[in-house]
Amino acid sequence: MAISCAPGLAPAAALFRSLGDPTRLAILRRLASGEARVVDLTGELGMAQSTVSKHLACLRDCGLIDYRVAGRQSFYALTRPELLDLLRSAEQVLAATGEAVALCPTYGTPADILPAAGT
Repeated sequence: MAISCAPGLAPAAALFRSLGDPTRLAILRRLASGEARVVDLTGELGMAQSTVSKHLACLRDCGLIDYRVAGRQSFYALTRPELLDLLRSAEQVLAATGEAVALCPTYGTPADILPAAGT
């Protein structure tokens, strides 16, 4: 007998999917220290403007970030300070599990491309 996913869990699953991309996590980590323009993010993350913009749109669609316009510039910022608590909690879970999730055969990173210990 299959167990169906409770309907109330769908928003949580969508939240975690939105956080499940390394680029979006890097953007959120950067925005945790204050608002930034796309040009700031592209320079700091070393990514193309189109890539950063695509991820910003995803985070905006999920309600995790928003922007304000000042002249011809848009400044992006986190919308929910609770997101910082969630990210800190995730870091604590990773520390407590020895980051074993990185070796998960379904969602982890293959061992042959993980950085060597101490690098």
